[in-house]
Amino acid sequence: MSSLYPLSARTSFSFVLAFVSGLVLLFTAGTPATAQVTAFRQAVAEAAARDEDLAAFYRAREFQGIWSGQSPEDQARRNALLTAFADASNHGLPTARYDPAQVMAQLRAARTPAEQGQMEVELSRLFMQYARDVQTGVLVPREVDNLIKREVPYRSRLETLEGFLAANPAGYLRALPPSSPEYTRLMREKLRLESLVRQGGWGPQVSASALEIGSSGPAVVALRNRLIAMGFLDRTATQTYDATIVAAVQKFQQANGLAVDGEAGPGTMREINTSLNTRLQSIVVAMERERWLNRPLGDRHVWVNLADFSASIVDDGRVTFSTRSVIGAGDRDRQSPEFSDEMEFMVINPSWYVPRSIITKEYLPQLQRNRNSVRHLEITDSRGRTVNRANVDFSRFNARNFPYAMRQPPSQRNALGLVKFMFPNQYNIYLHDTPAKNLFSREVRAYSHGCIRLNDPFDFAYALLAVQESDPVGFFQAQLNTGREARVNLDTPVPVHLVYRTAFTNVTGSLQFRRDVYGRDGRIWNALAREGVVLNALQG
Repeated sequence: MSSLYPLSARTSFSFVLAFVSGLVLLFTAGTPATAQVTAFRQAVAEAAARDEDLAAFYRAREFQGIWSGQSPEDQARRNALLTAFADASNHGLPTARYDPAQVMAQLRAARTPAEQGQMEVELSRLFMQYARDVQTGVLVPREVDNLIKREVPYRSRLETLEGFLAANPAGYLRALPPSSPEYTRLMREKLRLESLVRQGGWGPQVSASALEIGSSGPAVVALRNRLIAMGFLDRTATQTYDATIVAAVQKFQQANGLAVDGEAGPGTMREINTSLNTRLQSIVVAMERERWLNRPLGDRHVWVNLADFSASIVDDGRVTFSTRSVIGAGDRDRQSPEFSDEMEFMVINPSWYVPRSIITKEYLPQLQRNRNSVRHLEITDSRGRTVNRANVDFSRFNARNFPYAMRQPPSQRNALGLVKFMFPNQYNIYLHDTPAKNLFSREVRAYSHGCIRLNDPFDFAYALLAVQESDPVGFFQAQLNTGREARVNLDTPVPVHLVYRTAFTNVTGSLQFRRDVYGRDGRIWNALAREGVVLNALQG
């Protein structure tokens, strides 16, 4: 990966290596050797005592150091650690937390055995902090947004330190970040855009809020130049919004999840004028999110990118099926959460068992105004028996004491459509069909109560069933044609990942951006900035 590093990073590596290669921590001259060792180990024991994992690690080693000695092994560990620290900014980590110059100054200043013992433990602490940050993220997702229900795969800090001690130091540190192709591509794009910023960025923003095809003038020239700088248009001298600019705008729209019409309307112009800094922030956030998901996704898995309004089936790293989706509306209580689970079965001709929150917030007030409203829904008691609404005084109830449930039987008009895909979870979220097909043609598709609606649910079902049915279409249609509710188990449960990526790449490495419809990535960036994450270059 060294070929990806900008010159400044390579230069800092040389500086670190030159210093560390000659770094030898010596005990204070003139002090008896036994006293030196005793003082050093006592300092290690005292400094490590504040951290349970560090205390266990050094206790098992009888408080001997792993960084502080003159051996080639200790020197190699220092070498590798400071080199990794010099690379921290490329991963979008807090640079001040791992400032090699500051660490080296502390190493120089540690002259007495006690100071050297404290610095020994500090290096181990910094190693464990770096390992966790680069491997599973700087932030705790739920602390940033409680709708990010992501279970981060944290590794044991003690086992990580022990593993490092037993391995090649440089190789071990290089293997800590996510090994996914997406993380590698995002990092490459981060470095590329940072280099572009240093060269002047994308140039001036386009002053017009919208431009019409066929128009000309300074704003069209600014649009042309910005599209060239972004890589969507080959060099041209045109000063008119002609066919070449239309084609470039279409490429830009495709890469930004916009309606691909070639017209530079207000929405397209806002995205074109988005600064490089903002785009870099999105990439850094995407890298943090990739660290939160640093575990095997499954040879076959379902990938739902909420910000992209899409749901895909991925087989061995390749998208084999994809469809548009509708996600939860922007209101806080309707937004779709982020989490991972396993899809176990689908239900063909499903009933819709109305969530309690929808019953009390939406349907109970309607029933209180008119008991014959929402006739498409059955009202049922605690034993599932249908209740005659003519015998119920709905005015007696409120959201807390309403004793009934509601159900919509299978039908073409069912809110879940004709099939739902279940990965049972505490959030009551699943994928399903819908009778509201018109919403899929919209650019921003955030309308549901939180579940994920699919534009092509039958094809999605066929793709899932293809691995266990010789005729998946015939099998599915036979169940559908009965009109009766039918559960179909998946022979092998399929992992489902509900994610939120405003910056991502496709398999060719092409960089894609999407709007931050829930504002989550903005909150994540602000939290990263508070932790000390900064962009390597700042321009518009």
